[in-house]
Amino acid sequence: MPWPEAMTPVRMRRVAVVVPRAALRDALVRIAEAGCVELDRAEETVPGPAALRLRRLAGHSAPRKVGRTAALAVAAPDLDRLEDRRETGLLAGEAELEERAEGAVRQGEVSALAGWCPAAEVPRVTERLAAAGGALLVLPAPRGTDPPTLLRSTGEVSFTPLVTTYGTPSYADLDPSWPAGLAYVAMFGIMFGDVGHGAMLLLGALALRFGRPRRLAPLQRLWPFLAGAGLAAMLAGAAYGEFFGPTGLLPVLWLAPLRSPARLLAAAVVTGAALLALAHAAGAVNRVREGGWAAGLYAASGVAGLLFYLGLASAAAGLVLHVVPAALAGAVLACAGLALVALGLFRATAGGGAGLAETGVRLFDVVVRTGTNTLSFARLAAFGLTHAALADLVWRGTTGLAARGPAWWAGAALLFAVGTALSFGLEALVAGVQALRLEFYEIFSRLFETEGRPFRPWHVPPAEPADVLLRR
Repeated sequence: MPWPEAMTPVRMRRVAVVVPRAALRDALVRIAEAGCVELDRAEETVPGPAALRLRRLAGHSAPRKVGRTAALAVAAPDLDRLEDRRETGLLAGEAELEERAEGAVRQGEVSALAGWCPAAEVPRVTERLAAAGGALLVLPAPRGTDPPTLLRSTGEVSFTPLVTTYGTPSYADLDPSWPAGLAYVAMFGIMFGDVGHGAMLLLGALALRFGRPRRLAPLQRLWPFLAGAGLAAMLAGAAYGEFFGPTGLLPVLWLAPLRSPARLLAAAVVTGAALLALAHAAGAVNRVREGGWAAGLYAASGVAGLLFYLGLASAAAGLVLHVVPAALAGAVLACAGLALVALGLFRATAGGGAGLAETGVRLFDVVVRTGTNTLSFARLAAFGLTHAALADLVWRGTTGLAARGPAWWAGAALLFAVGTALSFGLEALVAGVQALRLEFYEIFSRLFETEGRPFRPWHVPPAEPADVLLRR
C-alpha cells in the first residue's frame, strides 16, 4: 500500500442495495453476515413483531439465554416459538433485521437500501448479493455529507485506539495513528527512562498479548502501547545509564538526568518543538483537504500557523545560537504567518471595530498558546528527573542497608523490591497520563478541528442450525 494511502482513512463508497422484494430478507442476512456495510436507517420506525416480543420478554422473568449475542437465521423463524423458548439472541437478530428492512424504499417488486461500504469490500458484497438475485450499485456521494470514517487497522499492532479515544477524525483528514503512537511511546520513554523498568513493562505487554492474566483480557488490544513504551524506556534508560536506578551497571551514553538537568530540559523543549512543527504541518494538510487552499491558508492550525511557528522556532534558535541571519529570517517569517492568521481571524468576524477587537484578542491567544504549548513539553524532563530521583532514592537506601552487613541484606532486598514496585507503578501511571495529555492537548488540538462520524457496519453472525426454529 502506498504511504499516502496508508495515512488516510479507508476509502468509502456510497452504495445502493437493490433486490427483488421477495429476496429482501435473504439479501439483508447476507449483508449482516458480511459485516462491512453501514445501511441507512429510517429516522422513525415502528417496532416490528420481533422487537415487540423482545419487549415482552424484558418485562418477564430472566430469559433462559439472556446474554447471548444477536444472531440471524437464514430462513424466517417462527417468532412465537422463539418467544416461548425465550431465544433472545435470535429475536434480537430479527429485530435488527426488521429495523433495517423498514428503511428500504419499495417500488413495485423491487426494494432498495442506501448505505456506505469500504471501496475494497464492494466486489465481495456484490458477489454475495448476486447469489440472492440482487445487486450493489455504487452511487455518487451526496453533496454536503461526509462519508463515515474508518481508520486503518493493519495487522496485530495498531495505534488507532489512541486517535479514537480522542475522537473521530473527519473523513478528509489524515490518519495520524502510527505517527501519534510513535510520538506517544517516545514521550513515555523520555519520562520513564530505565532499562530495568522498561524491560518489566515489555514483559507485561507480552503477557497481556498472550492473554495473561485472563481478567485483563479486555485490555489486550493495548499491548502494542505497553510494548512500545517499554522499548522506548529501555532506549532512554540506556542513554541515561539507568538500570533500576543509577546502579552503575550501565555506562552513561548521553547524560545522567540528575547531573545534567538543564541539558535534559533543553532537549525536552526542542523535542516538543519538533513534534509541534510536525503537528502544524499535518494540520495544514488537513485544513486544505477539508476546505481547500482558501480555508487552509489563513487558519491558525493551517498554513499560516505553520509559517508562524517555523519562523518563531527559527528566530529562537538564531538567538540562542547567536546566528543573526537565521534570527532575522525567522522573525520575518513569523510576522508574515501571524499577519495571515490575523487576516483569517478578521474575515471570520462581522468586521468594523468589534471585529478588530475580537481579532486582537484571538491573535493574542494564538501567540500565548503557541509559547505555552511549546514550554509544556518541559514536563518530559521534569517527570524524567522525578523518575530518576525516585530510583536513585531506592538504590541509595538499598546500598546503605546492605553496607551494614549480612544481617541487613534481607532488609535491603525487601526495600529494593518494595521501593522498585512503588516507583514503577507511580511513575508508569504519571508518565502514561502526561504523555497522553501532551498528545491530546498540544498535538491533536492542531491536527483536528472538525469531528467526523465513525463507520458502524451492520454485523450479525448467522445462527447455528440447531438453534433455528423455522416458520411453518
